[in-house]
Order: sequence, then structure tokens, then C-alpha cells
Amino acid sequence: MSKFILFSLLWWITGSPFLAIIILVIILYLLDRRFIGLSPSLTKRFRLNQRIRKLKQELAVNPHHTSGKLELARLLLEKGRYHEAMPYLQSALEKMPDTPEVRYELGLCRLKLGDLEQGEQEITGALEQNPKVRYGEPYLRLAEAFSRKDTTKALHYLEQFQKIQYSSCEAFYRLGKLYQQLGRRSEARQAFKEAVEIYRGLPKYKRRTERRWALLAALKAR
Repeated sequence: MSKFILFSLLWWITGSPFLAIIILVIILYLLDRRFIGLSPSLTKRFRLNQRIRKLKQELAVNPHHTSGKLELARLLLEKGRYHEAMPYLQSALEKMPDTPEVRYELGLCRLKLGDLEQGEQEITGALEQNPKVRYGEPYLRLAEAFSRKDTTKALHYLEQFQKIQYSSCEAFYRLGKLYQQLGRRSEARQAFKEAVEIYRGLPKYKRRTERRWALLAALKAR
């Protein structure tokens, strides 16, 4: 209702329904970026592309720069360009074999590309080196990857994650989704409610990263 009133007001001010729609979309986007964070940041995407181009130019001059390869791989991962990121991570891991974080990122690439077996192998190897690498995030990504193929394994990884990160809205949201797939509706609803309760107890600085999962969980908990 409030959106319709705002749209009507903008239409009256601009005299054009099309311009009013554009302005309304911009306002909603800015409000989301400021208070919710569901929509992607357009300026961040631009900055990432700039940095990726610069790193590629630097590596063309100095192809053995390991830290440059690692930074480039992580930026490509952030943009979802997993095929491009993999060779840089493989090269970095050859130079840094005892670094669990790099092994985890290589495993994550494989998971995202559909190679669940190799991805799981790389990630569990990273967790053997350091069970708390990335504060348990590898367990969450494994649970996400196996959620449709092997729900038992996915639940196991979620439980491992919750032992490290018991205040994660995303973990409880994904747990609820898994319970839904298994037909365990009451447990699913309880997990969604738990995600919302966790969000309410989080400090302000932590809420922004967890807000998306809390909102999704709130919709499911009804």
C-alpha cells in the first residue's frame, strides 16, 4: 500500500508513470542497500572488475607473483567465475601446500563446478589441516552442495558447522530447508524460527550479513 502511495506521488510530481517507476526502483534499491542488503552493490561490481583487470595486467608482466594470483582467484570466486579462478588457486597451492584456506577455496571451486567428490576431498583436507578454517564456513558450503544429492551428509556437515558457529542464521535456514526436503515439517519450522531468534540476539554489526537469511527464514516460519 505504501509503495502504491509513493508511486502515485511520484507520478503526480513527474507527470510520467515511466519516470515514476524508475525513481521508485532507485529509491527501493537505495533503501535495500542501506538497511537490508538483498540486492547486489553496483559500485562494488565495478570496483571488482577494475581490480581484476589490473591484476591480470600485473600477472602478464610477472606470472610468478603468487600473492597476485591468490588475490585474483579470490576476486574471481567472489564474482562466481569458478573456471577462471581454479588455475590460479592450483598454482598458489603448489607454492603454499600447507595453507588450508587456499585448499578450501580450490575445493569450493570444484563444488561450484559440480565436481562434488573432488571438492569434498579438497575441503576435508583443508579441515584436517585446520578444523576452524574460515570459522567453519567449509562445513556450510559442503552442506549446501550436498543438500539435494545426499541429505544425510548435508545434515552431518551442518551439525559440524553449528558446533563452531552456533549463531549463524544461514546455518539454521539451510537446516530448515533440508528438513523440508526430508518431509520433517515441524523440525523445519523450528529451524526457521531459530534463525529468526538468533538474528534478534545478534549485535548490530553482525546483523547486516545475516539479515538476508533471517528474512528468508521468517517467510518460511509462517
